[in-house]
Amino acid sequence: MIFNQVLGNINEIDNLNDAHIEKIYITSEEALKRIMRVNSDHNHEYGIALSENIELKDGDILYRDDKNIIIVKIKGDDVLVIKPNSITEMGIIAHSLGNRHLQAQFEDGKMIIQYDALVEGELKRDNINYSRENLKLKKAFRHVEFGHTHTHAN
Repeated sequence: MIFNQVLGNINEIDNLNDAHIEKIYITSEEALKRIMRVNSDHNHEYGIALSENIELKDGDILYRDDKNIIIVKIKGDDVLVIKPNSITEMGIIAHSLGNRHLQAQFEDGKMIIQYDALVEGELKRDNINYSRENLKLKKAFRHVEFGHTHTHAN
């Protein structure tokens, strides 16, 4: 079976008492893909071939009949949650990480980036308040798809 559209979201359904729910677990990066082959928690193989470039969200319904619903579940991401104690500390973080072109998300005064061992080492070295967590992000990290060069005066 190939799914080519999202039929809604499981969170919009009030009564699920009689429904049999099958789940397809994907990463947040896979949620950005339009075409993929997936396996469900019932060990069924499916194809997803969305007609539009839409980002799948946790709970999206790919199939529904009178008794069965097949939904997408987004796995958590391995991230660093950086919690600066001051604007000065945030400046230090921004300066030291800026040239890496890491995708970042900001929420409640925290900076969230994908886990990177080198960045973790820098945070430890600079005594920055952070934690490594497995979070279900509101939006997937998109890869930076550009190149650039730096020129420095001699």
